[in-house]
Amino acid sequence: MASNALREYKLFTNGQFVDAANGRTFQSINPANQDLIAVIAEGDAEDIDRAVRAAAAAFPDWRRRSAATRGKLLYKLAQLVDAHREELAQLESMDMGKPIRDSLNIDLATAVDALEYFAGMATKVQGETIPVPGPYYNFTVREPLGVIGGIIPWNYPLLQAIWKIAPAVAAGNTVVLKPAEQASLTVLELARLVAEAGFPPGVINVVPGFGETAGAALCLHPQVGKILFTGETTTGMIVAANASKTLKPVALELGGKSAVIMFADAQIDQARGIALRAIFTNQGENCTAGSRLLVEEKIHDEVLGRLIEKAREIVVGDPLKPETTMGPLISAEQLAKVKRYVDGGQVEGAALVLGGAAPEAPELAEGFYFQPTIFDRVQNSMKIAQDEIFGPVLSVLAFRTEEEAIKIANDSRYGLA
Repeated sequence: MASNALREYKLFTNGQFVDAANGRTFQSINPANQDLIAVIAEGDAEDIDRAVRAAAAAFPDWRRRSAATRGKLLYKLAQLVDAHREELAQLESMDMGKPIRDSLNIDLATAVDALEYFAGMATKVQGETIPVPGPYYNFTVREPLGVIGGIIPWNYPLLQAIWKIAPAVAAGNTVVLKPAEQASLTVLELARLVAEAGFPPGVINVVPGFGETAGAALCLHPQVGKILFTGETTTGMIVAANASKTLKPVALELGGKSAVIMFADAQIDQARGIALRAIFTNQGENCTAGSRLLVEEKIHDEVLGRLIEKAREIVVGDPLKPETTMGPLISAEQLAKVKRYVDGGQVEGAALVLGGAAPEAPELAEGFYFQPTIFDRVQNSMKIAQDEIFGPVLSVLAFRTEEEAIKIANDSRYGLA
């Protein structure tokens, strides 16, 4: 795929690619160099309504189709994704910034696995029989809800799309998906493969756009039976509030500030590798990132030294190069956010022991790059230990006892991974 080839994408509604009703478009920028790589139709409330109505019209026939038929179509889609894995991986790295080695070996491999898994699950949806007193037969039946609305983030676009679409359609639902405006390209390529696989029109619809317009309209639409959302916590609150206006259930996967706990009896080289992967994989743009490292006090100095030594080996660079192990952040906005937290951590009194700035390499100057960053002497009350930074920033905290470590780990407003 030529990195300088400009692509154009439309909305995928009712089995066809169509222009946005308002005629507007937005741009997709390569975070590695700020090159324009695609122009995308910008859906809004009218387009969401059109997609939801198409999904609602497709639902009665889709739910009546046998589970085996639904599973076979998902398996066909898995085969198509697998056949296009190199192109999709390259596009994911260009659009989102993750290293090609991760896009190909993690994202695309997992995408195929997920589609195959839910293809098999389609025929495993079943109820229960419940023993009760008397001459009665008591049983449960699982039925599809109808139109499912999915709103996904930009850190794992293709995977998140599949995780929303595959289980919903396997169970007999239809889907309207809004990808993140920062990274929509592989999701729209997935829509092409959905059409090629032979899914009936309206079963799967993709409407790129912005949260305030397309996302809000999807949550508020009265014909949507459930909302699936993965993203930032504050946005999740808005999603839940909007969905509540029509009493639709929601599934929310939000932020995180997870802790990796390292005791003195750990195999330090093995443990440091786990700790570094937990925070620096995908540039730290993970809701399950191990962004706090709790180290038993008696091995703190040794662990910190080995962490810094190993972190210096991380190769920050062009995500399309196979030797790159950390690419750019998604946007200038995200880069500025990470820098604010790094500056704030120093003001709060944490010791910056590695990184803390953009790389100095001139070939990376146009991208949204940030060095692997480690803070020591962090207190759990500091913002860098409490807030989700969503970047390559690790906070190291010392503890003396197991009880203290668990107390620190649990002292977070987020759930833990």
